[in-house]
Amino acid sequence: MRRLGQTGETKRSHNPRGRAWTRAVVLGVLVAGLGWSGPAGADPGTSGLPEAIDTVLGDSRMEGGAASVVIAEAASGDVLYQRAPTSRLMPASNTKLPTSAAAMEILGPDHTFTTDVLTTGRRHGSVLNGDLYLRGTGDPTALAADYDALAAQVAESGVTRVDGRLLADDTRFDSSRLGRSWAADDESSYYSAQISALSVAPDTDYDTGSVTVQVAPGTAAGAEPKVSVTPRTKYVDIDVRATTVAAGGTNDLTVEREHGTNTIVVSGTTPVGGSGAREWVSVWEPTGYAAAVFRDALTAHGVKVTGATRLGRPTPATARRLASHASMPLKDLLIPFMKLSNNMHAEILTKTMGNKVSGEGSWSAGLAAVSGYLKGVGVDTGKLRQVDGSGLSRMNNLTAGQFAELLLAVRAEPWYADWYKSLPVACAPDRFVGGTLRTRMCGTPAALNARGKTGSLTGASALSGYVKDADGRELVYSIVLNNYLASSVKPLEDAIVVTLASSTADRTVTAKAPSGRSAERNGDLECSWRKPGEC
Repeated sequence: MRRLGQTGETKRSHNPRGRAWTRAVVLGVLVAGLGWSGPAGADPGTSGLPEAIDTVLGDSRMEGGAASVVIAEAASGDVLYQRAPTSRLMPASNTKLPTSAAAMEILGPDHTFTTDVLTTGRRHGSVLNGDLYLRGTGDPTALAADYDALAAQVAESGVTRVDGRLLADDTRFDSSRLGRSWAADDESSYYSAQISALSVAPDTDYDTGSVTVQVAPGTAAGAEPKVSVTPRTKYVDIDVRATTVAAGGTNDLTVEREHGTNTIVVSGTTPVGGSGAREWVSVWEPTGYAAAVFRDALTAHGVKVTGATRLGRPTPATARRLASHASMPLKDLLIPFMKLSNNMHAEILTKTMGNKVSGEGSWSAGLAAVSGYLKGVGVDTGKLRQVDGSGLSRMNNLTAGQFAELLLAVRAEPWYADWYKSLPVACAPDRFVGGTLRTRMCGTPAALNARGKTGSLTGASALSGYVKDADGRELVYSIVLNNYLASSVKPLEDAIVVTLASSTADRTVTAKAPSGRSAERNGDLECSWRKPGEC
């Protein structure tokens, strides 16, 4: 029986206290160069499991594609199946597994992000003579309501006028806004929003750095559609080029932000009485967005700032705090982050880890921190490439073996229960429970059983996590599929996990991967990226 893991002692290089610890860690003793033969990498006593998984992976949808798959027993680390376990493939959002685990260890489950209002000015009655600073630390959950609450605190202190400027301090992070090799045609998409230490989320999915644009048809054919923006802000301009057409006509609205601007163009047609459209659109320069929303909130609370708004200005050490807001703790933030596969949360956490470990809020520093954590739990980081925190980049290369090593190792962490809770649950209908798995594996033994992180890019799909077999034995699985031409291979991932959930150690029940339109619907996009009602 091959075993994934052994006992050893290690010291985590990212830990500022340098504490040593001893526990079972996974060292990845997978056989390099293992080919496509399942039985060659599995115990012969697994009663047909290798053959069953080979049958699933032999589906025509994977013709010409590449697969890296590892299945192990959680308690012992015994490998039950492996196919190309050391082949580096694009993992898409499975990249969030190492990012989230490292964040829990480095930042801690109780880490919060603070947003503060400070000043170096002096009060003369209700007038503050001096500049007002809005300082962010990266809160990806800050809503317009939170900035309104900050403004209310300033007003409640007795200030009605600020004779000075509004200075937005986003210097906790560097000025690099977009990740390495992110696709240019995703620029206006909310799942590819710019990263800043100061931003605004339009909703409680916490899609930070974006606005929601609602388009409703006019009352008659030829009328201009009605467009509204959430939160209400003049930071973005709406250019309506769309037309209302007669009832029964085509609804083909497009809502996109023009490159390098905050002009959002609404084009196409929408019929009278139709549903219109609702789109989440990223903004250009989220620091300015946060400052604009906060300035409007101050005005609404009767506080006038006479000076201009300036971005990227560090707050002096002598500044005193006038108002403060703290985010939910990281252990709670993991729910929207992992359940809905929020790319921006991953990148913000990456830069926050960089700042914590090396005092530099950059991707390079944050990724070094993630790498330090992975090394500490036995993953050979010299044999992987991670260039962002979310998996949005197509330059990321990891293996199913490395994901399996991580999934086994984190079970010994003190924060594991909170981290495990954040993984999507198969067929759980609540978006904040089922997440990106909420419509998958329903009506099977994997429903409400399997937990896993999904991953989706064009030609790249992944699913890694935990499932209990028919005997109640917990298994770890990692499935990374690349270079296929089918619109979706997620039915193959599901068939593998359902096979595991249906089988015992002595008897394998092979699940069939469904085909046809229902299986291919929506392709390989993450459900969360399509928003409620669209998957």
